Amino acid sequence: MTHRIAEINRNTAETQVSVKLNLDGDGNAVFDTGIPFLEHMLHQIARHGAIDLDIKASGDLHIDDHHTVEDIGITLGQACAKALGDKAGICRYGHAYVPLDEALSRVVIDFSGRPLLTQNVPWPDAIIGKFATTLIHEFFQGFCNHALATVHIDSLRGANSHHIAETMFKAFGRAMRMAVAPDPRISGIPSTKGVL
Repeated sequence: MTHRIAEINRNTAETQVSVKLNLDGDGNAVFDTGIPFLEHMLHQIARHGAIDLDIKASGDLHIDDHHTVEDIGITLGQACAKALGDKAGICRYGHAYVPLDEALSRVVIDFSGRPLLTQNVPWPDAIIGKFATTLIHEFFQGFCNHALATVHIDSLRGANSHHIAETMFKAFGRAMRMAVAPDPRISGIPSTKGVL
């Protein structure tokens, strides 16, 4: 299987986002989004997913972070879908449990062709630093919708919102790494339908 690389540019009246992605990378990450906490979380995806990510974004941060966070999720999902192509030969499913001190999260991914996000995360805090925890749902929803993936995210326990968020993004990276990995026993589309 050759390197699965994609580049997507998304420009709207609210944001300008570019994503370069290599699913067969080394976890290298370059970010310039104007949202430090999101960059910290994206770095978890890259490092623990062994995915090279280069994401640049400018948006209407003078209003709030919502449009930029959502559009980064959308563009990352588009890049992932492009890099996966017809998904022949991939494992398709991935899952991970990741702890960080008192926090524990589980993420399960299926590159099913059917976008769905189920997120069960009771946040102790509405804000982490200056970052609204509700935006994490918007990021993952944008990803699911455009990567055409089913994703279940559950916070199983945790008292510190930063720890909870970090376990979610680390587990997402690990689950994605498993799901997009080549399966040497599968030569075609991993579905009885013959298409994903």
